[in-house]
Amino acid sequence: MEPVVIVIIAIAVVLVVVLIAIYNGLVQKRLRIDEAFAQIEVQLKRRHDLIPNLVNAVKGYMGFEQKVLTDVTNARAAAVAAGAQGPAQQAAAENVLTGALRSLFAVVENYPDLKANENVLALQEQLTTTENQISFSRQHYNATVLDYNTNIATIPAVFIAGLFGFAKREFFDAEPEAANVPTVDLSLS
Repeated sequence: MEPVVIVIIAIAVVLVVVLIAIYNGLVQKRLRIDEAFAQIEVQLKRRHDLIPNLVNAVKGYMGFEQKVLTDVTNARAAAVAAGAQGPAQQAAAENVLTGALRSLFAVVENYPDLKANENVLALQEQLTTTENQISFSRQHYNATVLDYNTNIATIPAVFIAGLFGFAKREFFDAEPEAANVPTVDLSLS
């Protein structure tokens, strides 16, 4: 064999190995996104399972606050249904549920007996812990999506990504209230 042919074969082999490495890296990143999203879903399922218990625990105390309970129940049902519609729709539904839960917790503050109820306190604590875990899971998911989206948009992976159908993924958006900057008043009135 001539040296030129050997060099051409060596270059072709190196290119194939690089292409395979890039493709496998993209597949791994895509699978990490799926795993990160599954972690969000696990936490959301836990949240969805806790809500009926909380609603039942406060129902007897809050008989005339039926609208708040109905809002929480409806928001939970919408959030469960949105799970199959993708991250953007699921995030929007979960944000509505978060707002309904905030309303419920605000109303609970008006009932001293309810605030002191150990069952309600335990459920609130479990929901708070779950909310924190959801937040961490969302952060991990979004970081993974950012890494993947950056990778498929930069050279050399951009050439392979388009060729093999690696599409941009959606972020799991935060609730709208998270975009508002809190106002801090340090004046002494």
